[in-house]
Amino acid sequence: MSYIYNLWDDFISLLFPRLCYACGNHLLRNENLICTECYVVIPRTKYHLEDENPVAQLFWGRCMIEKAATFSFYNKGSRIRKLIHNLKYKGIKEIGYELGKIYGLSLKSSGFTTDIDLIIPVPLHPSKKRIRGFNQSDFISTGIADVTGLPVDTNSLARPTVSATQTKRSRYERWTNVDGIFQVTDSEVIRGMHILLVDDVITTGSTIESCANELLKVEGVRVSVVALAFAVV
Repeated sequence: MSYIYNLWDDFISLLFPRLCYACGNHLLRNENLICTECYVVIPRTKYHLEDENPVAQLFWGRCMIEKAATFSFYNKGSRIRKLIHNLKYKGIKEIGYELGKIYGLSLKSSGFTTDIDLIIPVPLHPSKKRIRGFNQSDFISTGIADVTGLPVDTNSLARPTVSATQTKRSRYERWTNVDGIFQVTDSEVIRGMHILLVDDVITTGSTIESCANELLKVEGVRVSVVALAFAVV
């Protein structure tokens, strides 16, 4: 029976080939979304193993971040960049979940998430979420949550103010563009918690800084940060 199923699966793959979203090569039967080669060669920052890593240093003197790390590097032509592009702009939401699981395993095994209480994805403004159809950070967060066992809260932090795209803005322009655009909707839910903020890409850290500063207004809140990629500017 399994032999017949495999033949049928191979036939379907000929008609509708399953391709890796990072490199475009054909996926093997046991591969999902990302081929084994890409899984192996995508560079890991391993910043979750270093307290004073370059992502953590972004926030020094700007806001009180406990820990910060990213999975990979967001460089032109990189495989992680292609994956994130397919996630955000082509609506392949499963990529966010899959990469979240992969990174979540590393975070959990290293002890990075040991004292985390709650995961909060960086929110989108409702109008932008309607246009895109989803928030990519929600899916990344769900992947991390499924392997760490941590709860995800998509309601306690909101983005009621519209901001222009951050693309091609200077560091200062990025900061002024997102300053004060986030709002805590229920401080009682997050009071005293160590929150893990999750985003797709960290560039200058302005968006995370704005989120963190709002969350840190709540009594007893601590904030740590992870993202799929770090764009060096």
